[in-house]
Amino acid sequence: MLNMPAHSELSLPVERQLLTQLGERLRRARKSRALSSVELARQVGISRTTLSAVESGDPSPAFGTYVRVLSALGMVADLALVATSHPAPGVESEPVAPMDLHRAQDLQSLLMHEEAVRLLRADPSLVVRLEQTLSRWSMRDDPNSRPLLQRWIDIVAARDWAMATADTQEARQLRQASPMATLLPQETRLDIIRKVKTLKERARAAS
Repeated sequence: MLNMPAHSELSLPVERQLLTQLGERLRRARKSRALSSVELARQVGISRTTLSAVESGDPSPAFGTYVRVLSALGMVADLALVATSHPAPGVESEPVAPMDLHRAQDLQSLLMHEEAVRLLRADPSLVVRLEQTLSRWSMRDDPNSRPLLQRWIDIVAARDWAMATADTQEARQLRQASPMATLLPQETRLDIIRKVKTLKERARAAS
């Protein structure tokens, strides 16, 4: 049996280079979203030191830490494309189940909300549009939607955008009755739909 090293060193220059490039891309993404390292570290639930290691392409942080940073920055689509891509020639892989309709819809909704959050952080005045939409919706006489509507009113009032993109059952339910997609330009919505469609097709072809 081969003895695998206990540390996380990368032996090939190309591996080190790829991780360095990923870290740099994450750093640029954070800055383009006007997020401080302290704020992003808090959202991800890691220390600022660990985030600095991730952004420098250090192999020491666990892979899951890189994934959580990608998710917090709204880069889930990039990760999903890697996860559903075809293996290299001659490399065997486990069968991948086709993305079902429910998973596809949830991913599509998540991507739209991540983009909406990015827009809100870049232009906080867009909150007014959300408040106007919620005000119109509150005039509907639909008792079944009132709990979700009130929850969204609270989220917008608190500017709790993390809830809109959280990976929880409550967040997934909220995204099904959300006003945030109304902030997106039509072309942005169509682009996200195309991305999810591509992911579904790749997953289906790989199964």
